[in-house]
Amino acid sequence: MNKNSMINKTRGKKYLDSLKDGRNVWLNGSIVEDVTAHPAFTGTLSTIERLFNMLDHPEEKQLVGFQPPGSDAYVHSSFLVPRNQDDLRKRSIAFKYWADETHGVMSRLSEYARSLVTGWYAAREQLAQLDPQFSYKIADYYEKARDNDLFVANALLDPQVDRSKGLEDFDAADRFLHIVKESEDGLILRGAKMIATAAPYAHDFLIFPFHKIKEEYAKHAHALIVPANSPGLHIVCREPFTSDREQDHLLSASFDEMDAVLFFDDVLVPWERVLIHGNAEAVWKFRMNRTANSLAFHQTVVRLLSKLEFVTGVAIAIAEAIGVSGYLHIQEKLGELITQVETIHSLLVASEAQAERDETGTFIPALKPIDTARILGSQYYPRAIEILQQIGAGGFVQVPSTLEEINGPISELMHKYFAGATVGAEEKVKLFKLAWDLFGSQLGSRHELYERYYAGDPVRALANIYTNAEKQQYTKPVWEFLQSKSHVKNGSRS
Repeated sequence: MNKNSMINKTRGKKYLDSLKDGRNVWLNGSIVEDVTAHPAFTGTLSTIERLFNMLDHPEEKQLVGFQPPGSDAYVHSSFLVPRNQDDLRKRSIAFKYWADETHGVMSRLSEYARSLVTGWYAAREQLAQLDPQFSYKIADYYEKARDNDLFVANALLDPQVDRSKGLEDFDAADRFLHIVKESEDGLILRGAKMIATAAPYAHDFLIFPFHKIKEEYAKHAHALIVPANSPGLHIVCREPFTSDREQDHLLSASFDEMDAVLFFDDVLVPWERVLIHGNAEAVWKFRMNRTANSLAFHQTVVRLLSKLEFVTGVAIAIAEAIGVSGYLHIQEKLGELITQVETIHSLLVASEAQAERDETGTFIPALKPIDTARILGSQYYPRAIEILQQIGAGGFVQVPSTLEEINGPISELMHKYFAGATVGAEEKVKLFKLAWDLFGSQLGSRHELYERYYAGDPVRALANIYTNAEKQQYTKPVWEFLQSKSHVKNGSRS
């Protein structure tokens, strides 16, 4: 077998080839004929190809994958149903390995949605109470997704048209994804869903409501797995933030995971991909399933940790490069970044240490530390970026337009005036351009917005922590203390 034929058989190459499936991806007003060849996607797809190839690498495949029973091939550990602490740790290691490879900048590499599928599969007997065919359908899809390296994404939100109107308004309800017809082949749907991160290069979309739906609007209540190349499905992309100048935009060139809105123009979803429909209460129970959410949310915290570690590393490197790491106010800021990292790491460790076997027999991480970490992340990341800006300050707009200018016609002056305290001009300019890509570029701005809201409305999330808390554990000692003091006072009077 020659070298070229071996390359053609890699996991990553098979993944890229599978995307040439007739999907309707819209960018800049036109359909993208081949996403694998379009410059808006090639950098990101090259990254994903490299990650997929790890499953064939002799050493890396054991870090990111596992062998299903009866199989010689490795599959990603997001498909591993954890039955003990070792299994849970294996999932965590796989998430961290991929997250570190992308510095936490790529948040939807399919592990999140795959973990939802894995959780539903693990809880299939319990969820079968919501729909008698659920168990068979999710088991069939889980095995197909696992064994064929399917890239799974999700889109849960309704279009932002008029937030003051809900499903009681006909115009609003017509824009929200809804069932228009049931046929012998499946459901026909119309409407829109957002935000489908990684949509152009996903195989399937998990579609279900983010918010609870009243029973009278049951036609909007559905849990579906929709193929990306479904006729009538339009994937409408935002402006690409990628760059063909890799040395000047290291993150944008390789890690721009595209966001999109999905338009359903009478899309047929086959019955085998319809998990639940027409039952609002059942769909909500499915949406809130503890097994699936614990496994999926766990991945988001692992990824957040990698991202905060990277920002912290960049900030420390810049402080050292320009000779300000000895100043007390800079040390305070760097200490704050390290505290962020240690806090999220501690919550992650706590979630795994407090893991327990649920009613399905699945060993799931504790949700309270995970929820806390996700809420803190929406506050931590914007603050981390602010600190990075404060440390480098005006230096971020005092770099040449391209890195290659450092060794251009006036290289002697470039090396003299762009040098740092501990590094040369070229290293310093590279570092500052990297930091700018983190917070000043289009990609960087997108990421600040993403970290604020990807886990949902942070205000609502904090309110839910309060409303769902066992509040008596906090108030009971207060009232007992007051009562004890009242008894003492009354006794002294008698």
